[in-house]
This record gives sequence, structure tokens and C-alpha cells, in this order.
Amino acid sequence: MKRLYLLILLLCTVSTAVFAQRVALRTDLLLWGTTTPNAGVEISINRHFTMVLNGAYNAWKFGNDMKLNLYLVQPELRYWPCRKFEGHFFGVHGHYAYYNVGQIPFFSGMEDIIYRGDLYGGGITYGYHWVLGDRFSVEAVIGGGYARMEYDKYRCAGCGERMGHYKRNYFGPTRAGVSLIYFIR
Repeated sequence: MKRLYLLILLLCTVSTAVFAQRVALRTDLLLWGTTTPNAGVEISINRHFTMVLNGAYNAWKFGNDMKLNLYLVQPELRYWPCRKFEGHFFGVHGHYAYYNVGQIPFFSGMEDIIYRGDLYGGGITYGYHWVLGDRFSVEAVIGGGYARMEYDKYRCAGCGERMGHYKRNYFGPTRAGVSLIYFIR
């Protein structure tokens, strides 16, 4: 009989822990504004920490040889001072992207140039999370840090004339977003 009670207690404890865990699906509305489909998942680690994995992929073809092709992966560990998914949070993020962008008529200096290469680095994040209801919420996030870019520069898409290989270190804003979030329970 003791074993049966212990088994019931164990099952209740495990089921409570499993259902108390929260998983959130997310999408960044600012990236959608650049025609970049994106999605992410945020998993609760404990009361104060969550882990986020965001990804984006843009393979659209535009007229007049404009390119805005990329894929991006951005993991982040977040600390919530009060409780997870409520209010302020701080994080540490990493990022990696492969990009092929250029011939964008509304950016000065990019009308006739194509940049193709890799970007990687990391930084720190601050954000705020607003609960809209039982399953939906919105958050705003900004971040700063380091990015290393290694890329080739091309004169135009048609001629494919390579102008050179470049490496650049960047310190400054590395993250900005407004995300719509849906909780899975």
C-alpha cells in the first residue's frame, strides 16, 4: 500500500511539473515588415529563466534584381527578475546569419552593389513583456553587442564582377523587435 501511495505522489508531482512548464511560439513583427518570414520558440527553464530560439528565412525574388535574401538564427538566454513571461527581462543572445543583399533602390550606396557573406556575434538584451490574455502577449526588445561580418562585394547581379573580400567588426545595436507570442500549455 505504501508503494501505491508513493507511486501516486510521484505521478502527481511529475504531472504538475510537466503542466507547469510553459512553451511559447513567437514571431517578430518588425522582421515581417522587411518581408522576412520568421518564427521562434521560448521554453521555460525555471521560475526566472527562459531559453529562446528565433529563426528567419527570406528567399523572395523581387523585380529589378533587388536582393534581400538571408537566413538568421538567434538563440537567447533570458533572466526575468520577477516571474517568467511577465514584465522586464534581461538576456544574453548570439546570432548567425548568411545574407545576399543589394541593388536596393531606396538605400543610398546599395543601388548597384550586392553584399554576400556571413555575420556572427552576440550581445546583451533588454525587453518588456505585456500579457494580453491567457494565451497571447506582446514584447518589445532591444539589444547591443558585437557582430563580425565577412563578405564579398559584387558590382551587379548580371555581371557578377567581384570587387573584393572584406571583413568588418561592428559594435552597436544588434537586436530590435516587437514580437507577437502565443502560449502552448
